[in-house]
Amino acid sequence: MTITYKVKNGIYVNMTNRCPCACTFCLRQNGDGVYGSDSLWLDREPSVREVCDSIDGWDLSQYDELVFCGYGEPTERLDDLLKVAKYVKSRHATPIRVNTNGLADLINGRETAPELQGLIDTVSVSLNATNAEDYNRLCRPRFGIGSFDAMLAFTKACVPYVPNVVMTVVDVVTSPAEQEKSRQIAESLGARLRVRPYEG
Repeated sequence: MTITYKVKNGIYVNMTNRCPCACTFCLRQNGDGVYGSDSLWLDREPSVREVCDSIDGWDLSQYDELVFCGYGEPTERLDDLLKVAKYVKSRHATPIRVNTNGLADLINGRETAPELQGLIDTVSVSLNATNAEDYNRLCRPRFGIGSFDAMLAFTKACVPYVPNVVMTVVDVVTSPAEQEKSRQIAESLGARLRVRPYEG
């Protein structure tokens, strides 16, 4: 069972396979792993202790960051994610990033951004569309059409609590015009935009 794996110069944490979205471009549709990792499909969700033990198997001082991002939405296990982040922060200076679809508030039924303060250094939110209809078509969230606005609200709410808030779009699902509009949306929320290449 692959709990942690290396991508470029970061260590990635795979805590869950649950996700409220079924994105048409999701890498999970293409295989069992990414970047040469072993299978990221979990037999079961690892305990907090197992996640911490797996992280301890790496010399984090040799890596740029620790990233919560696997074959699922990390905030499906937000409480456990924060326990792991607190453990890591108590032992290492390595920056911590969460790659998320931005639906944490809907998943957990509460405002979650304040809980990230002091534990998460970067939040990277998948934007991928410039309006609710396109977002619904591309990402197919189980929460329906309101998911787009919830994702924007979460992003804006993170800005006072997280030093670096980023929104991303995938190059293959956005035109240059959409990418520019996406940049404007991100900046209006206090975030910056990153266009990421599709590596499927």
